[in-house]
Amino acid sequence: MKSRQRISIAQTQRLQLNLGLTASIRVLNSDAEGLTRYLQEQAAENPHIQLERATSTDWLPRWTSVLSRLAQGEEADGEAVAAAGPSLMAHVMARIDTLFPRGPERRIAILLAEALEPTGWLGTDTDEIARQARATTAEVETVLARLQKIEPAGLFARNLAECLRIQAIEAERLDPTLSCLLDHLDLVAQGALGRLARLCNTDEAGVTARLRLLRTFDPKPGAQFDPGAAPVREPDLIATRGEAGWEVSLNRSAMPTVQIRKPDKRPTTPAARAAWTQAQAVGRMIENRNATLLRVAREILARQEAALDEGPSALVALTMTEVAEALGIHESTVSRVVAGTCVDTPRGTWWLRRMFSGRLAEGGPSAAAIRAAIARLVAEEDPAAPLSDGALVEALAAEDMQLARRTVAKYREMLNIPPGHRRRRRPSRSA
Repeated sequence: MKSRQRISIAQTQRLQLNLGLTASIRVLNSDAEGLTRYLQEQAAENPHIQLERATSTDWLPRWTSVLSRLAQGEEADGEAVAAAGPSLMAHVMARIDTLFPRGPERRIAILLAEALEPTGWLGTDTDEIARQARATTAEVETVLARLQKIEPAGLFARNLAECLRIQAIEAERLDPTLSCLLDHLDLVAQGALGRLARLCNTDEAGVTARLRLLRTFDPKPGAQFDPGAAPVREPDLIATRGEAGWEVSLNRSAMPTVQIRKPDKRPTTPAARAAWTQAQAVGRMIENRNATLLRVAREILARQEAALDEGPSALVALTMTEVAEALGIHESTVSRVVAGTCVDTPRGTWWLRRMFSGRLAEGGPSAAAIRAAIARLVAEEDPAAPLSDGALVEALAAEDMQLARRTVAKYREMLNIPPGHRRRRRPSRSA
């Protein structure tokens, strides 16, 4: 039996993304850093696209409250500027176990750790620590110097200037001009660039360059351990409280300004016309991305105003579907916009995606609020008698949060909080 070839016609359907749609999705899905790289690629290939590096200083990485207080001659309030979870202490104690396994230095190290504020700064002076440890101030200073090498850099600093100086030394970027700026942070808070330039024996460009470097440092390294906190980098958005309530704006200093330069004469060659068309398309994509990002962020933060006022424990249940329906866009658009996007708030820099939270039961608190409650209860517990998962269940029930023990254990693990028996610490003896 011979096989015969047959020719048949069949109709199929498939979706294929064109280059324009692919680029639009990439732009929509990019944070400020990724978008900057994309724009640099486009500007390198297209003469009609010009980038101007933003010089805006609207955002200082979690510095707003600290510097404003310095400008007014006040001390920074650790509770107000950060709300770190208990994993900061767990992180520090793990390093102390390695650095000081035994002996009098370990006792000093534990006392210093217990004096840490949520910012990661030291809340008690070394003379008082020396008194408690029955040691000399020099001995405490020696232990403190070793603790200040714990990552992230800046932990165990005694003030903002020391915190930033530690990070500058770690990055091998401390020069005389930067050191001078750190000695005059009150003038940095006032924005007195001319006076700083004279004091530091440089020009305003040199001061601006060092200030740009300072933005990459974290003045509150302890806040990194707060559940939901974003890594320190320039945020995409800035949330501030205005007269009419919370306002959300783009962080213009996080990415360059795009200028689409019109050609002097009408393009005649196909390549020239294609370049001009592409440049216009890039400009429209950036405008659409920024507008969509602002719409989504404003809708999210409008629904989570309580969290901006009170912290993560006040997060309400919210889904991407709810935001998409309210704005009349697809849920996938919301998902792309919030991916990798962070917003700077007075309580730290938060991932926008972390502001979504489910609810375990109808009418009950959000999962994020429950996790924040667990973190708070553990942070407030007696170190000598830490709360077991069963005790956490009872404490949460007293706050109208009815949870199973296994659920509490699951959330505790999500927060990187060890079980109670591993959190137990001996009480320190005072003189």
